[in-house]
Amino acid sequence: MVSFVATPIGNLKDITLRALEALKSADVIFCEDTRHTLKLLTAYNIKKPLLSCHKFNEREAAEKILAASREGKEVVIVSDAGMPAVSDPGNVVCSILREAGEPYTVLPGACAFVCALVLSALPSDRFTFIGFLPDKAGERKALLAKYKEYGETLVFHSAPQDVERDIAAMYEVFGERKACAVREITKIHEESLPFLLSEGLLGEKRGEYVLIVEGAKEENPLNLLSPREHVKKYMDEGLDKKEALKRAAKDRGVPKSELYKETLDL
Repeated sequence: MVSFVATPIGNLKDITLRALEALKSADVIFCEDTRHTLKLLTAYNIKKPLLSCHKFNEREAAEKILAASREGKEVVIVSDAGMPAVSDPGNVVCSILREAGEPYTVLPGACAFVCALVLSALPSDRFTFIGFLPDKAGERKALLAKYKEYGETLVFHSAPQDVERDIAAMYEVFGERKACAVREITKIHEESLPFLLSEGLLGEKRGEYVLIVEGAKEENPLNLLSPREHVKKYMDEGLDKKEALKRAAKDRGVPKSELYKETLDL
C-alpha cells in the first residue's frame, strides 16, 4: 500500500499520530530530500530505508514505488514539508499509480497556505491557490492575467529570492491591492506582514513565503465611462470639481493628477 503523508511545515510537533504510525510501519520511505526527512525520523527515533523522489527523478521513483507496492510493501511518500504533490513532488506518482490501477491513500496534516490564509486575515470563505509563479517573465505575466478578474482571495508560494519579483509582477497585472506576506509558519519567528502591492515588501527576505492577495473588487460601472465623463457625472450630482476629481480618482485607483489633465474644460 502507498501512503502520501503530510509532515510538519516547521514545528516538528505538528505531526499526527497516524503519520507517526505510518512512518514506523513503512518498509521504505520516499522523500524529497533524504537529509531533511532523516531529521524528522531521528526526532521520533524512527529508522527506515530512505529513497529520493524529487522533481528530477520523480517518474523513475514512481516506477519503484509502484513495484514496491505490488510486492506488498508498505510505502510512504513525504516531501520536505506539508503535503506531497502540493507545490512539491508527488503528482507524477499519483498519476502513474492511478493509471496502473494501484490504490493509494493520503494522511492529512499541516498545510502552509491554509495557515497563511488564516494569519493574513484576508477573506477566506473563497480562495484560489496558485502556488509558485513561473520563472520566465512572459509566462509569469500571462498566468497572473488569468486571475486578474477573480473576486476571491489569491494564494501564492514564493521563494525568498523571488518575492520582490513576484510582487512587482502582481502589481503590474492586478494594480493596487491589499496583500499579506507570511513566513516561518509555526516557528519561533513566525510573521504575518500586511502591505500594499504598490509598496512591496520591505526588509530582508528570509525563508519560504506565502503571499496572500485580495481578489478583484466588483467593477464600478462609472469606471466604464471616459475619465472626463466620470468626473462630470459627479459634478452633475452637485459636487465641486475638486471633490468630483477626488471621488473619480478613488473609483479608478489612479492619482487625481491623471484625471485633471483630461478635465481642464470642465
